[in-house]
Amino acid sequence: MATSRLKRFAAALLLPAAGLGAAAAQEPEQLPIQVKASSSDFDYQNGVLKFNAITITQGETRITADRAVASGLDFQESSWEFTGNVRISTPESAIASETARVRFAGGEIETASVTGNPATFEQRRKEEHAQGRANHIDYDLKRGAVEFAGEAWLSDGKTEVTGATLVYSTVNQRVVSREPVVITIQPGESAAEKPKPPS
Repeated sequence: MATSRLKRFAAALLLPAAGLGAAAAQEPEQLPIQVKASSSDFDYQNGVLKFNAITITQGETRITADRAVASGLDFQESSWEFTGNVRISTPESAIASETARVRFAGGEIETASVTGNPATFEQRRKEEHAQGRANHIDYDLKRGAVEFAGEAWLSDGKTEVTGATLVYSTVNQRVVSREPVVITIQPGESAAEKPKPPS
């Protein structure tokens, strides 16, 4: 069993360069995943892998951190805990935090739960730019849902929304809160541009 794990680990680290060249034509979950670390410790008996100064890349998606602990290198289903200067970036979004729990499923990142003081989120899409921060952020990449909890703040550059908890859709740029919020609108916006309070 340890031998098969070692083979899977070697396959993950020794990815063919040709696979990266075809990245643009492949679906995200079909892209090769590359793991780089300054040092590692594999405890096969207990099924724990530890890394220092780690970088994980898959196409344009990247995770970096000072340290990581993983339940395995099977990216079809594995859980990772990252600590220290955690950065998670995709083609359209970026998260920065002190700690993160990331779940891989189906060969790509499924969810990321991050904590910081505060943790930050950023999304860029064409002319749109959203920024947010909170003590805790849950990002469901499959659904495109970002939940900000604890001193939550979200801005599109013109309008700021603050509250205890905010849920932001990266798909349609919608903000929802079931709790009291404060909306700040910067001068210069017309009445038609003023957003309605989240329902």
